Amino acid sequence: MSDLQSPVLTERIIEGPACLAEGAAWLAVAEPRFAPVLQEVGTLPLRLRPDGFAQLLSAIVSQQVSTASAAAIWKRMQAAKLTGPRKVMWATEDDLRAAGLSRQKIRYAKALAEARIDYTALRTAPTDEVIGTLIAVPGIGVWTAEVYAMFSLGRADVFAPGDLALQEAARVLFDLPARPKERAFREMAEDWRPWRSVAARALWSYYRVVKNREGIR
Repeated sequence: MSDLQSPVLTERIIEGPACLAEGAAWLAVAEPRFAPVLQEVGTLPLRLRPDGFAQLLSAIVSQQVSTASAAAIWKRMQAAKLTGPRKVMWATEDDLRAAGLSRQKIRYAKALAEARIDYTALRTAPTDEVIGTLIAVPGIGVWTAEVYAMFSLGRADVFAPGDLALQEAARVLFDLPARPKERAFREMAEDWRPWRSVAARALWSYYRVVKNREGIR
């Protein structure tokens, strides 16, 4: 038996509805203005997703296109079996273009495949390290990395202050004169530790209520 032990993640993981309920109860006390919102939106969605290469590749595919277009492109990539790192690495530009990727997204997809990220190791890595690893790959920005940590890794204390839907929901909820800028919004969210991911879910749900449309796919 090896003396080496796998690293143990000390950060809280959201695993199911009970975790969200605990976080929501804490949030309603820490910031009372969340209380009526949480009551209005009801049960918060888990939105947990698989982790790994395909999830990040799908995020790249979704950049700057409509939800319907992203879904159609992803379906073509699945049909062509171009959703794994080795397949993408070996594919020609013509193969990827035929599936619907632009020249820029082909470069991003290749970069992601060549990065050889250890996705299993990310599951127990600190969130800051996860985000740092991901944003080192061309085509993956801070928002994508934060959303990956939040939904694919279930981290309870991640926020995405660059998200426009979150900014707009906060503007309405907190009666702000304008949407908060990313830096100011990140500072505001510090008060919602250690449940910032629950605050994000609450704000996305509130956005759906006040705008009658989804704020995140």
